[in-house]
Amino acid sequence: MEPSAPTRPLSQFVLKLHSRCDLACDHCYVYEHADTSWKQRIRATPDEVFDRVAARIAEHAAVHHLDAVQVVFHGGEPLLAGPARIRRAAEALRGALDGRCTLELGIQTNAVLLSERFCDIFDEFGISVGVSLDGGRAENDRHRRFADGRSSYDRVVRSIGLLREPRYRHLYGGLLCTIDVDNDPLAVYDALMALEPPRIDFLLPHATHDVPPVRPGGPPAPYADWLLTIHRRWTAQGRPVPVRVFDSVRRMLRGGSSLVESIGTDPVDLVVIETDGTFEQADSLKTAYDGAPATGMDVFTHSLDEVAAHPGIAARRQGKEGLSDECRRCPVVDVCGGGLYAHRYRTGNGFANPSAYCADLMELILGIRDAEDEQVDREISVTTAPGQQDGSSLTEEQIDQLAAGYGDAGTVAALAAEQLGITRGLLTAVWERAPRDARTAAVWRVLAEVDEAAPEAVDTVLAHPYVRPWARRCLETGGDGGADVAGLAEVAAASVVRSAGRYGATVRVPVRGGAVRLPGLGRVLVGAADGDEAEVAADAGGFSVSAAGRTLRIAAQGPADAWWHPVRRVGPAGWTVALEDTDPYRDAHQWPPVSRQDESEVKAWHEDLVAAWDFLGRELPRYVPGLAAGLGTITPLVPPGDGSDVSGAARQAFGAVGIARPATPVTLALLVAHEFQHVKLGAVLDLMDLFDPDDTRLFHAPWRSDPRPLEGLLQGTYAHIAVAEYWRALARQGVPEAAAPFARWTRETAEAVDRLAGSGSLTPLGERFAARMAGTVAPWLSEVNGV
Repeated sequence: MEPSAPTRPLSQFVLKLHSRCDLACDHCYVYEHADTSWKQRIRATPDEVFDRVAARIAEHAAVHHLDAVQVVFHGGEPLLAGPARIRRAAEALRGALDGRCTLELGIQTNAVLLSERFCDIFDEFGISVGVSLDGGRAENDRHRRFADGRSSYDRVVRSIGLLREPRYRHLYGGLLCTIDVDNDPLAVYDALMALEPPRIDFLLPHATHDVPPVRPGGPPAPYADWLLTIHRRWTAQGRPVPVRVFDSVRRMLRGGSSLVESIGTDPVDLVVIETDGTFEQADSLKTAYDGAPATGMDVFTHSLDEVAAHPGIAARRQGKEGLSDECRRCPVVDVCGGGLYAHRYRTGNGFANPSAYCADLMELILGIRDAEDEQVDREISVTTAPGQQDGSSLTEEQIDQLAAGYGDAGTVAALAAEQLGITRGLLTAVWERAPRDARTAAVWRVLAEVDEAAPEAVDTVLAHPYVRPWARRCLETGGDGGADVAGLAEVAAASVVRSAGRYGATVRVPVRGGAVRLPGLGRVLVGAADGDEAEVAADAGGFSVSAAGRTLRIAAQGPADAWWHPVRRVGPAGWTVALEDTDPYRDAHQWPPVSRQDESEVKAWHEDLVAAWDFLGRELPRYVPGLAAGLGTITPLVPPGDGSDVSGAARQAFGAVGIARPATPVTLALLVAHEFQHVKLGAVLDLMDLFDPDDTRLFHAPWRSDPRPLEGLLQGTYAHIAVAEYWRALARQGVPEAAAPFARWTRETAEAVDRLAGSGSLTPLGERFAARMAGTVAPWLSEVNGV
């Protein structure tokens, strides 16, 4: 009998490989804080624990139909376990989970012992390596020393140098820095940036109300001041790498989810497995009191469902309801979330308190909010930007970001909001063209009412890239009215399902191709004839579809089966995309889409996208924030027979690109970046005129034999900025065959920019775009020409 499912399964696991450490960091929560359980732990994790951990995770993944789980090797210092034990752990996990779900492996290490032998194992199993480092030599040596007082800095930096080598660069997961407010924040930031990390994590040192954080005399919120000093430089530099605490606050200010455990109200999905196989709650609880993380459970006698139901873990899944009254009344609670659970502890009333860092979290969130608001304050009206259409909310800075070829998350989110407005207008136009009968009126009434009750549900459906191509076809072909009603009903039904019970209604949806289409969700094969109708109803637990005398029930987050074909999500944590292989309007790209993908192909897409995203984060970081904010759908295309790479972007399908999965993840990264350039520029052209539309001349593009209209030249030039930068990244890695393409694409892109600028048909905004593109390419041209 399968164990009963908790409200939310566990998907993140910290597996301790060794319970001791080769450093004696005085801020370590494992050895220097309240908990002393490490003294009784066996040192190295035995084989039987690895095997039971792997079996428990596989069991849990099967019961809950998990698409992916994440396991991070930890300690103590995990490298003390040695290469053989690390390989044994990875083999056990891979063997148990292969074919069940995707396994993401990582390791957090002080890197003192890191060597080529370790890196080769990490490469074999795809283990991402995070390194703990607190800044430059002076900053790091305040705390991270050997027991005899020797500095660890040189050995760690030497190890990071190994990760920066081209052969291991893909393993470099980022740097983790514990804050010391006595350190100069900019010196710390600059020292970390000099090591070219793909991302940075800044951690507050663990503290409670019983043992409060160190606060030198001066400002009341020194940790916020320290972080905001870095935030200002990071922002001024164009956010060159992801910084998770900053990115999390920015995301949550826009209603998104957190990327870190220390802020936000997202439920905790993490459990720790110690070297002896005991299950524990988050390691940070070791700072509260002796035995705080204990669950009394172990891998030999308890399932992960039992662990997930533990009162301590359940308490951390209550969101705002689990916070103190003071926290619930706070204006920034939706972002702060009460801070890290361990930091709320006080003897006498446990964790029912604000964070020991309450003042710092408040100031940090408000400081980042104010920085974001400064962009809003610079919004330009349509009358002050030549060529800009009515209703655009892009600021001067955002226009310049896009003109240079990039665009941060806020900029691309602004484009997405404008595109959503266009789609809403098209939906209204379809309604106005649809037959005026009781059926159409009923569908429109449902849409209006769910938009009132759960507007975000309607927005999510209308943001699906292929709603707009459907609406455009309805309006361009005139239609007979039937297709209009079918599409409207599909949008209404998907909105009701997305509302998750906040709006109760049954929607009658015409059957097309033997199925009910729910845009952005998938399709339900109902076994009814075309022209028949199905009834779609939803509640908090899922939805049902009734047709042809039977009712099919689909649970929320339910698995695919013979009649329910959900849109699968793939990709790394922080950037999962819909792999769209169900929507009939996905043929908007110039290449034909594939039919429904089997699970092995979905897994291949997932693994390739994880690796592609890692490459983009390391080598093309300026594209990453915009991609994460705006690219939500990838449509698999039919590969050509000659083995060449195929990809495309549709002007009317914002947020989607079509790609035939290429041979390597690195090529996939190129295709994603290249095609999203077209997506961004298409959205820009919907808002503002960059050229005279009456100019019908054809222009030569250096990379094509056939002449192109001016818009085609502009689109190609903008997209090839990303192509040139991709080859530049490979050339800087030392890839021998990259130098020639880097030189070619840089020169041809620069030539195309000059041709645009000299066309005489650019508007003032178009001239601004050309000048910014030229500014992006000019330094690369100097590199190519040896200047």
